Formats: sequence, C-alpha cells, structure tokens
Amino acid sequence: MSTLSTVKPYVIGLDLGGTNSVFGIVDSRGEIKATTTIKTQGYATAEDYVDAACDALQIIIDQVGGIDTIKAMGIGAPNANYYKGTVEHTPNISWAHDSVVPLAGMFGERIGLPVAITNDANAAAIGEMTYGVARGMKNFIMLTLGTGVGSGIVVNGQLVYGSDGFAGELGHMIVRRENGRPCGCGRCGCLETYCSATGVARTAREFLMTSNDSSLLRDLDIDDITSLDVSLAAAKGDRLALSVYEFTGEVLGEACADMAVFSSPEAFVFFGGLTKAGDLLMEPIKRSYEKNVMPLFLKKPAQFLVSSLGGSSAAVLGASAIGWDLQTQGNNE
Repeated sequence: MSTLSTVKPYVIGLDLGGTNSVFGIVDSRGEIKATTTIKTQGYATAEDYVDAACDALQIIIDQVGGIDTIKAMGIGAPNANYYKGTVEHTPNISWAHDSVVPLAGMFGERIGLPVAITNDANAAAIGEMTYGVARGMKNFIMLTLGTGVGSGIVVNGQLVYGSDGFAGELGHMIVRRENGRPCGCGRCGCLETYCSATGVARTAREFLMTSNDSSLLRDLDIDDITSLDVSLAAAKGDRLALSVYEFTGEVLGEACADMAVFSSPEAFVFFGGLTKAGDLLMEPIKRSYEKNVMPLFLKKPAQFLVSSLGGSSAAVLGASAIGWDLQTQGNNE
C-alpha cells in the first residue's frame, strides 16, 4: 500500500471562494498541471454543488492520466473546520449559509480519495510552508491581508487548529479598546477593521474628513475610495495616502509584536492584495514591531516576508498542499 502511494504524483487543490471555485491538479514541485473553474453560487443544495464540481473535476483528472495518478485532495474554504471536515455557517455561500456541510466527506465519497479541508488562511500557510518562502521553517505566522485579515499559525512544523478547529483568528484580535471600529464578527476594534483592504479605505476616508491636507484622493468620491486608490496615490508621493500606510503599518506591527509572545515565530509571512504596496506598508510594520516587541524577541529578530506564491494560483497551491500530508484517510468522515 505504501509503495502504491509513493507513485501517485499529483494532488488536487480546491480554492473554494465566495464567487468562484478553482480546481488545480498539482505535482510535488508546486506546478499546476491542469485547472478548471466553476461558479460557487447558484446551487440549491450542497449536493448540487458537489455534483457540478465533480463533473468539472473529472475532465482534468482524465487529462493527467486518471484517478490512479492522484494521491488526495485538499480544500481551502471560508469557515472550514479541519477536524470535522466541514464548512460551517459560511456567510457568503448560499448552500452553506445556514448549515454545517460535511464537504470533505461528500467529495471523498464521490471521487474515492482522501480529502481534507481547512480555512483559506490556514491553506495559505500550509502552501507557503510546502512551496514558498516558509519552506523549511517550523515556526511562522501567516497573515492574509485581503477584504479581511486571516491567519495561519505554524508551531513546531504543525498548523495550530486548537480544540475545535477554529484557532488562529488573529484578524479578530482587538487592537483598539476605545472607540474601536465595529467588525463583522460583532465586536469592535478588531485588527481586521484597520489592516484589511477595507480597513485601509476606511482609514483614508477618516483622514480626509479630519484633516485639511491636500490629496489626490480628494478628487474621488469619498464613499468610493478603495485601498487601490490609496496605493496609487501613495506611489505618487501623496502625503495623506502615505500617512494611511504609516498608520496601517503601525497598527499591524504592534499586533505582530503581541503575536510574538505566544509563538516566537521565525517569520511573519504576508499575503494578499495589500502586500502590493511593498515597502510603503512593510517598512512601517517593521518599525512598529521593533518599537513594541519585548526586547527578548529582538535578540533573534523575526523576518518579515512577502509570500512568493503570487497570482491567482496561490490559493490552489495552498489547498493542494494539505493533500500531501494525507495517507489513506483524510478528514472525510
């Protein structure tokens, strides 16, 4: 049995997003050999979604030589529980909005492979450890800076899931106790409300309303300003836009200093749209971290790295990486 498993050169990765579901068949070097996409929405039930997904998946399975060439399948999805193999009460997916869906088991039964599922930020961390800048690292924290802030915590070479499968929600650390911004989780002052793409846009709007500084952003409808607008203005030297990134980096660096005390990471790895701002964001993060971290952790400073898994393939690679750890059974029970 073990001999058979070593000759299976591929795993399947599924990046299950709120709009699209992207499948890739990936080899051990992180090369995507075949890919396909279906819409995530528009299905009455989870069963209908899995039916459509498996129909699309069969086409690319055939392209790489059939099911016997594939070891396992990994899924990265919002509100996914690794322990249970489920997606649970996922706000932006209609067929999982009000229920707990045993998605790993459903795919496992249909395609006859071990299947594991985890949330999208955890998948990104596993992908980075398998294929990216964290390869060879055993202690690091992955922070995904997109519409929200997600995280994956790796300690002693293993992802931290906690007692119930939902550990690692660092985007919901409270970083502002007084007058904190309301968060979608129901609390106020969460890191996500300041250091996500939406948080950056909100900071820009607040700065525009509370200062008289001239800015390219004043030429835009204030309610329509996005983090991309801020980035473009900052790249042109706009002082107000630069101050938005300085503030964002200060908040994020201080949060990283707090994170360091519980896992002493080798590195913080950043992924997502905000990282395209480059040093405009990364330099304030580093300065703030060094200012706020316990001196003990400056003896061997953590690295601050940007993901090497750029582009649309990154999430598929992250999901696929889960599959390499599976042997004959995954969390598809």
